[in-house]
Amino acid sequence: MTLSPTHQRPGRSHTSGDPDWQTWSDAWTRHVPVLTGRHDLTVTVAPGAAAGAPACFYPDQRRIEIDATHIGAPTVTDPRRPGHKKLVPTGYGLLVHEAAHATHSLWTTPDGTPPIVATVADLLEESRAEHRHRTRRRGDRRWLRHVVTTLINPDGAPVDDPWHAGQLAALLLARVDARIITAKDVRPVRAAVTGVLGRTRLRQLRDVWRDAHTTADHDAKNMVDLAWRWCRILDIDPNQQPTPPAPDLGVFAGQLAQALTDYLAHTAGLTPTDYTTTQITRRHSAPALWQRRDPTDAERAAARTLATRLRQARTRHPEPATRPSPVPPGRLRTRHAITARAQADAGSMPTATPWQRRTTQPPPKPTLHLAVLADASGSMRPYAQAMSSTGWILAHAARSRDAVTTTIAFGATATLLVPPRQRPTHVLDINPAGGTHGFLDAVKLADTLLHLRQPGRLRMLAVVSDGDLPDPDPAQRLITTLYRSGCPVLWLRPANLPGHTFTHTTTLLVDDPIQAVTAVADAAVTALEQS
Repeated sequence: MTLSPTHQRPGRSHTSGDPDWQTWSDAWTRHVPVLTGRHDLTVTVAPGAAAGAPACFYPDQRRIEIDATHIGAPTVTDPRRPGHKKLVPTGYGLLVHEAAHATHSLWTTPDGTPPIVATVADLLEESRAEHRHRTRRRGDRRWLRHVVTTLINPDGAPVDDPWHAGQLAALLLARVDARIITAKDVRPVRAAVTGVLGRTRLRQLRDVWRDAHTTADHDAKNMVDLAWRWCRILDIDPNQQPTPPAPDLGVFAGQLAQALTDYLAHTAGLTPTDYTTTQITRRHSAPALWQRRDPTDAERAAARTLATRLRQARTRHPEPATRPSPVPPGRLRTRHAITARAQADAGSMPTATPWQRRTTQPPPKPTLHLAVLADASGSMRPYAQAMSSTGWILAHAARSRDAVTTTIAFGATATLLVPPRQRPTHVLDINPAGGTHGFLDAVKLADTLLHLRQPGRLRMLAVVSDGDLPDPDPAQRLITTLYRSGCPVLWLRPANLPGHTFTHTTTLLVDDPIQAVTAVADAAVTALEQS
């Protein structure tokens, strides 16, 4: 969740300069003494620089590297002009951030320090270096703030545990005390972190990072001591747990992730829904090799048939009811009649309905929220065509009041075939390849799109797969979580393939792809009929 995995890397960089970006490298090398007061630094700007991070400082080489991806094209502006930084605020902010490290991160982690302690020390160093830089150059705050609000990883809080809450506090709340961002910016983040850690522990962590802000640039001992203190506050014993804890893949994201999403959406000028949609589109779009085609006549007919079945499932057994009407016959409702008269006297079109008549209407039923996960691994190749059709058929058969559906394919990654509430004009054909590592992401994506864990709604998850997953334990925990929240899981397994059967699922063996498609449609209709 940091701006890069490691901003300071000992040893040497193997990045070679790019001739197209040499003007930028030369211009920022001449400019960096203004930011640092050092005249022994060089700056390299090139695509792919910084070894996978947005930017990086190599102290042994006295070199700052910046990935040109965060600038754009070399012709976007002239880096030799003072005003160029306004056109590339992210790239220039990275330069300022690494300049802060080059000037103030003059300590090195002692040998033998447990990795988790070193990680915490690096987290504390982020806001400490920026705080020290801002003290020297107050005008650079705008660039540092821009980097913080654009390059924080939205996946940095995958679970609600003390470790990740502490990370979020160190990277955002500590920057409030460093006067890089404001308390208003991180209000939802502070509330979420407090919910996980409690007020007392958060106050103790704040004392730690405020002590770090006053630590001298060369004081490695104090930074490491503060990192040990941080671990003790979070009830982590580095001697027993020397490495940073990994998130539990079998747990859904919680309030920390939502708070971080709200923060990033606010800084991007978007609503949380629009921001989430943008992130999903960026991460889960179909690969370029997957082709789109026109639906066949058979697929159109299947969509019409399923639409009829879904409507009938909602409209059977009409019940006596009353319905408002603007004209008789019926029972006169005096208050509404007065309102209609007043509207007419005012010269406007009456909208009130003075009469109430007896009628028969279908009983109110909830909307079905159905997510279909299709296995796109090589072993499921015979089912790829049918599952591609299923996504299109469900999207066109379900009216908004009948059902909201989404179809997600999972192979090496999770791919969103059909988003909710969309009626695609073309069928996106799955191109099976690879394994099934994307299953966990697919389940979490389905929950994000349809809120499958939210009580009070009719929901269902259908999976078409042989169940041969590389990580069945976290997959089982996700399935169990859905089951206990009231979301049934229908698992359709090919009868001719070996696989794994998960508990807390309704598992059906299917002989062919058509039977799998029929089973999904039947389950949707049955869910509506029994609701």
